[in-house]
Amino acid sequence: MKAELRKTIRERKRQFTSQALGELSLAVISQLERHPRFVQARTLMLYYSLPDEVSTHRLIDRLEGKTILLPRVTGEGTMELRRYTGPADLAVGAYGIMEPTGQVFTDYDRIDLAVVPGMAFDPAGHRLGRGKGYYDRFLAGVPHLYKIGICFGFQLFDHIPVEETDITMDCVLASR
Repeated sequence: MKAELRKTIRERKRQFTSQALGELSLAVISQLERHPRFVQARTLMLYYSLPDEVSTHRLIDRLEGKTILLPRVTGEGTMELRRYTGPADLAVGAYGIMEPTGQVFTDYDRIDLAVVPGMAFDPAGHRLGRGKGYYDRFLAGVPHLYKIGICFGFQLFDHIPVEETDITMDCVLASR
């Protein structure tokens, strides 16, 4: 079921040009920037987007006065957070993802908000990832963290199949 849903999402993504996905991204990022949790957050866990995800690049580079943390894959199914201070902090990492090379960040209690990508979401905040479990494992270790999932409108479904290890988002924002 999950594999079929991932395939459906990949097919839907291919129907959009990179320019169209960029425009849809702006709508999602605009919602995120107005969200009270985002406005109040001082330390943010974000992600440096892949071409088929809601684009976070411009957002990350224009945020001022906030500590930005980005994930870095450290092994099979594990990741750590590193502080981001600018584009020079990035290098190609696992799966061709641009990952931070900055200082490791482990004071998880100081993180105010996590912004999380996904392949699909539902209204209950259930998230379908890419299938490797990196975010679910990491987020399970920081249960206090407020989690906002962001996606394109075509990634919203009435119901996402979930397992006991899947972490639920507190809020999901999508393009319309």
